[in-house]
Amino acid sequence: MLPILRKAFWLFGLSVFLLFIFLPGYTKLQELRDKNRELEVKIKHLSIDNALLQQELSRIENDPFYQEKIAREKMGVVRKGEVPVKIFIDKNKR
Repeated sequence: MLPILRKAFWLFGLSVFLLFIFLPGYTKLQELRDKNRELEVKIKHLSIDNALLQQELSRIENDPFYQEKIAREKMGVVRKGEVPVKIFIDKNKR
């Protein structure tokens, strides 16, 4: 009975020793895998955004009607002979 108990004790001690050695590395590996998955998702989203911005840039460079629309809406440009009209809404009357 004593030799079996001694073997069990050594086996348990060896198991605990190996657990203390490899557990921190394993947990770090899992954290890095999770971080890698998050970064891959972020890369996919940024790739989609990049493709949309490339389409927008191409449209701005090649479509004169779109250029005019942007100039009118964002920069307030008007054609010769046009009169710009700005409408102000009084927030107190609501």
